[in-house]
Amino acid sequence: MLRHAIALALLAATAPLAAQTPAATASTTGKQPFTIERSWQIQRIGSPTIAPDGSRIVAPVTRFDMEQDRGFTDLWLWNADGSGQRAFTTHASNDSAPVFSPDGRFIAFTSQREDDKAPQLYVISVDGGEARRLTTLATGVQSPKWFADGSRLAFVSRVFDDLPLSEQGKRLEERASSKMTGRVWDGAPVTAWDQYIDEREFHVFAVSAQGGEVQALTQPTGLELPRNAVQGTDSLFAVAPDGRELAFVADSDPKPNFTNNDVFTVALGAANATNHTQANTGGDSNPLYSPDGRYLAFVQQRIKGFYADKGRVMLKDRRAGSITEQFTDWDRTADGLVWGNDSRRLWGAIDDAGTVRVYELPIGGTPRAVTPVEEGSVAGLALSRNGTLVGLRQTFVEPPTLVRVNPRNGDTTKLSTINDELLANTDFGTFESVTYTGANGQPIQMWVNYPPGFDRSKRHPFFMLIHGGPHNAITNGMAFRWNAQVFGSWGYVTAWPNFHGSSGFGQAFTDSINPNWADKPYEDVIKAAEWFADQPWIDRDRMVAGGGSYGGYLTTIILGREHPFRALVAHAKVYNLYTQYGADFSTEIPRFGGFWEPENREMLQKISPHYHAANFKTPTLVVHGQLDYRVPVNHAKELYQTLLMKGVPTRYVYFPNENHWILKPQNSVFWYQQVQKWFEEHNAPRPPAAAAAN
Repeated sequence: MLRHAIALALLAATAPLAAQTPAATASTTGKQPFTIERSWQIQRIGSPTIAPDGSRIVAPVTRFDMEQDRGFTDLWLWNADGSGQRAFTTHASNDSAPVFSPDGRFIAFTSQREDDKAPQLYVISVDGGEARRLTTLATGVQSPKWFADGSRLAFVSRVFDDLPLSEQGKRLEERASSKMTGRVWDGAPVTAWDQYIDEREFHVFAVSAQGGEVQALTQPTGLELPRNAVQGTDSLFAVAPDGRELAFVADSDPKPNFTNNDVFTVALGAANATNHTQANTGGDSNPLYSPDGRYLAFVQQRIKGFYADKGRVMLKDRRAGSITEQFTDWDRTADGLVWGNDSRRLWGAIDDAGTVRVYELPIGGTPRAVTPVEEGSVAGLALSRNGTLVGLRQTFVEPPTLVRVNPRNGDTTKLSTINDELLANTDFGTFESVTYTGANGQPIQMWVNYPPGFDRSKRHPFFMLIHGGPHNAITNGMAFRWNAQVFGSWGYVTAWPNFHGSSGFGQAFTDSINPNWADKPYEDVIKAAEWFADQPWIDRDRMVAGGGSYGGYLTTIILGREHPFRALVAHAKVYNLYTQYGADFSTEIPRFGGFWEPENREMLQKISPHYHAANFKTPTLVVHGQLDYRVPVNHAKELYQTLLMKGVPTRYVYFPNENHWILKPQNSVFWYQQVQKWFEEHNAPRPPAAAAAN
């Protein structure tokens, strides 16, 4: 039984059915269709920080130049009362990671300017003027954070542990110019996402706000931040309010299991660090000191080798020495946490049943959802000393937009208007959340996007979008990859089902597909397709499906089983679970053991797509990037070659300079063009006689 959970779209009344066949929907509003090219005109706002007095907000804003095939990031300032916004930096380099000083007079940020060999730490007055460079490290700077007294800043740099900072550049230059390019590993990680990992280590350092000598904070301990943290280190350390202690995340276990990180503390200038989570075999992360310094909060997962275990809020009382779990009955994962100013509560951006919602998390109390579902997803929280809460709001038709959040009732007040003119002249479709019955008779939430001018009296082609993870979820927000509204500009109705295994619906639901990744998600997708096929406004003869990463894996599972789709798109897919053991992801998930263990063979043969190649018959577009080490490119070659040898219509789209995602503007446009072309070739309207017979 299907029920509409949240109506966010008003659909036209039902009328006699007619065929609709255009590859793209023509606008009847005089507005421009939301093409992929238009999506790259949107300026993208990054995570904000707010001045201590709550008066101003700073955030990085990235605009893209299609001809130059790159983005340019500047810092922007907003008045928190909504009275104005302006570009604050306009340097030719990219300016990122801005943070206000504790007195609100300065902004620290990272940038690679003039003769900088890597991004450095800069400070600029909020009144403007020239930025001052504080560091000149060949290894660069990331994740700057002010000490509470404003005298120093902490930051992370990736360094050779056996060399002083002054000699780092020489080794980097020697390696860059050497004709010998061999590398040797005796352990893991070998790769992470899109790069090979050498012996360099992520460490925390400090420097005076006036510049000068850089002090090593974590190197004396003999520990390092997780070596595979190539996507960011901001959540891996925190400085105590009194400036005397550092909390950081490190892996003290040399075995290749990067989910078993621990939270340590060390007195600044000392060498002996204390492990506060040694007894936990899961992952511990995100240390945060309360403003009064009494508590150290962090997030804990407890299942060894399972990256999607529930993230619990843990609280160390620094006076009593005790560690307690908070909110034990709350079946959600803590994320995006910031402390309240009274040190009695945290605020979080929580993945919650298809929407990211702001939650109040009172210590010793019960979590309270603050933002209503109708507000869209709100994340990237920042809180001032006077209690002003800001974040980024988004929906399927609104890109991340800076807002002020009312902490009492969750109302949001829009502050940024940099994309307003573009959005006002764009012909978006509508969307809604729908719940249907999936595997095991359980309710499955999905997001349905409709093309502009959607007419229930006509039949529309349908595109089933399959999300990655598998332990992620599609939340109400504007993705720039696999954008449902772009597909809507082609005339397609799309659906993102949050099938079994998705996050945000309780831990039992998330863990329900382990170790069998295939069966329940497959059934959920097929049941969703059956529901759409029964709708009078869907052309059941023109249904397609596709996904990336795990979504590509499930697409190839579908390829080997019964399904209603005329064409498929498999991007960055796992095709062979045996060869996937060569990827970085596999060293992080040893929960169920290795493929060589006899008890695992039956399951692997059932759920590895390559075992079911005899059933392949659906035209399939295969897409992959060479720099994808999360799911190595061999999977694409194996699938493509198999389809060729079987005579199944296929095409291989290969990007030599892309990773797990297609990130460069021109490559992104080309990706969408190839997908659209594939559907035009293999999902064109059937001749009337054939359609009637079918």
